[in-house]
Amino acid sequence: MTTGATERLPRLLALVPYLLSRPGIPVADAAADFGVTEQQLRRDLELLWMCGLPGYGPGDLIDLSFESETITVTYDAGMRRPLRMTASEATSLLVALRALADTPGIADTEAVQRALSKVEEAVGQAEPTGVVVGLVGREGPMEPGVQEAVQRAVTEHRAMSMRYYTASRDEISERTVDPMRLVIVDGRSYLEAWCRSATAVRRFRLDRIDAAEVLDEAARPPREAEPTDFSAGLFRPMPDQPSAVLELDPDARWVSEYYPVDELAELEHGRIRVRMRYSDRSWMVRLVLGLGGQGRVVEPRDLADDVRRRAEEALARAHHVPSL
Repeated sequence: MTTGATERLPRLLALVPYLLSRPGIPVADAAADFGVTEQQLRRDLELLWMCGLPGYGPGDLIDLSFESETITVTYDAGMRRPLRMTASEATSLLVALRALADTPGIADTEAVQRALSKVEEAVGQAEPTGVVVGLVGREGPMEPGVQEAVQRAVTEHRAMSMRYYTASRDEISERTVDPMRLVIVDGRSYLEAWCRSATAVRRFRLDRIDAAEVLDEAARPPREAEPTDFSAGLFRPMPDQPSAVLELDPDARWVSEYYPVDELAELEHGRIRVRMRYSDRSWMVRLVLGLGGQGRVVEPRDLADDVRRRAEEALARAHHVPSL
């Protein structure tokens, strides 16, 4: 998977002060702390070798040693201090922590409250930017009573019936599940449970649960129901999944950063070409249509035809809508 620039740059800026405070740290430990693979971390270190002070000659560039299994910085090129948060960054972090504190199933609430106190202090000391930070969460509003029902089902180990909206198929279904745990991935809250209709472990976004009812029976996930490893992210493409090649305009580059991609090539004028896997064809069609002309399917041809046909059908319906 290709690492997006918006993820890599903050990591590169934080690496040097991090490594300076931990001389001789094993590569594996540093990679784990930053949530990347050892291969990705070594690529980051190789890029840092080419960064430094104007002049960019010997004695100007960052110098570090990582040929063995440990990392040592021998010249920091002035990048000794960690980055300071701006007021907007500190406020954004504060909002996220408050949302986390209100999320059902969080075990160590005291740790969250301690972090909140530290960030609240940082907000007053952060550098002003003149940017207004919106306090709107990434999730949509939950239906009344859903959060309480889910939390009760998890804590009391009870089965639960619910009405759930599946975005990939654009449909609502009735399900009975055996809750396993609540998790937060990429800023969203999910219920991980054994779905009796799918006979498999599934993740359900809490803000897509329309209604939930705790049942009198105990939750009994089967032995094969194992918790999902989210260390590599939420989206886990499989080798046998179909793939599509998309060309994306600059305003649609976020697709390569939000979803895993197998290949990424830079094109002219800030455009990129990516290859990405998908499990549901209708989901991929809606993704491309949702880009509003900022992306197009290069291959496969039949997928491009599906996108074109859906767009033409939408235009035809729009032309037949009587004007008000």
